[in-house]
Amino acid sequence: MPALVTRLIRSRVLALPFGAGVAAAAVVLWVSFQSGSRAAQPLTASPTAPLVVAASTGPGGVAVVPSGAGAVPVEATTPPSGAVATASPLPQPTEPAPGSTPGPDATTAPTPRNDGTGGPPSDQRRLHLVQVISGSITPKSVVSSQTGLFFVQNMMYLHTVRVYDRDFNVVKTIRDAVDLARFGYPQFPGRVKGAPVEVAFTPDHRTAYVSQYAMFGSGFSHPGSDTCVPGQQIDRGFVYRIDMATLRITGVVQVGSTPKFLAVSPDGRRLLVSNWCSGNVAVINLATFRPIAMVKVGWHPRGLAFDARSNTAYVAVWDLNAIAKIDLRTFSVSYIRNVGANPRHLVMDPSYRYLYASLDGAGKIAKIDVATGKVIARVHTGKEPRSMAIAADGRSLYVVNYSSGTATKVRTRDMTVLQTVATNHHPIGITYDNATHEVWIACYSGTIRIYRDI
Repeated sequence: MPALVTRLIRSRVLALPFGAGVAAAAVVLWVSFQSGSRAAQPLTASPTAPLVVAASTGPGGVAVVPSGAGAVPVEATTPPSGAVATASPLPQPTEPAPGSTPGPDATTAPTPRNDGTGGPPSDQRRLHLVQVISGSITPKSVVSSQTGLFFVQNMMYLHTVRVYDRDFNVVKTIRDAVDLARFGYPQFPGRVKGAPVEVAFTPDHRTAYVSQYAMFGSGFSHPGSDTCVPGQQIDRGFVYRIDMATLRITGVVQVGSTPKFLAVSPDGRRLLVSNWCSGNVAVINLATFRPIAMVKVGWHPRGLAFDARSNTAYVAVWDLNAIAKIDLRTFSVSYIRNVGANPRHLVMDPSYRYLYASLDGAGKIAKIDVATGKVIARVHTGKEPRSMAIAADGRSLYVVNYSSGTATKVRTRDMTVLQTVATNHHPIGITYDNATHEVWIACYSGTIRIYRDI
């Protein structure tokens, strides 16, 4: 039956008056048969200092480890106003009135899906568009919690995190306005706003952490940018803690300047935050929700990944064309060099044997052998590959190509391109939902496209 469903989707029978009904019936019957319904204190360090191992601590007992600096990147933050990849224009984002209850933003009807178990391996499937979401979003990233929720970060353009469920309904819109004094930062009076950029979840799925690209309000007058340079005065940013049961902000912690990517260690003990305009990585003790180190790695760090034992963190350092390796026991730093031009995002495969890096400047994805630290393969996917996601079985990698307006599926075994699909203008974020085999793609022009890998 899966083969029949696939043939119906890929054939022209859907263009006939009765085609949609035939396909829908086939899918419903197969799904029913297969599985039924689914049910700190400020820290400073010279950005040009040579790499050393921390032998002292900064204010508040936070270790400071300096390293080098580099050139100005070209990664865009402002969502472009250019044409989208589809024939019809996208609706302009509109923010719902305060206190209102947002409804579904989906622009096509949800289709039946399986429960994600069984079936062929991911590299034997094909991506099919099943949904397009628009409305009150300017998505910089989209991330699956793997428990049925999807967090969409809308930066400073809407000052919101929008949460969807697997039926494409809006569960809640979380606004980024907070009273920092209430959370232990009395030097910032009154309510301020953030700019949600990325999210990470704890292994127990109870907590989410959202990085704020910049802060707006009293006490903040030097917001960050993607073109920051060493020596430039830039406000330090924050990370918000969100309770997954209530979807409320329950805490904040100050990190470095222009925090972007963040990740929770596999053991759930630490949160790492890459600070783009500080050239360092904040290490947060999640038991206290306070920094224990600021580790200098080089100018413009972004992507993060961990080894299986949570002893080593990997950091994509844009300007160095390298990946920094942080020993989380000593905070010493070494490097995997000559990875390729402008590494941006990192993904560790489920076996922890291979690390994948998107090379924004080269238009390629690099596959790195973790044991040897060597690049063993590269593949071209498109112009400015940004974020990536990996299938639960580790056999397929999904990449968004920002300037190409496409997403590419790569077979990880031999780094062969299996499929490339058109997206809307400037795809920037991507996530893979293990239970549904769905790939959600955030397009900066104001849409989320959902593909099912079947």
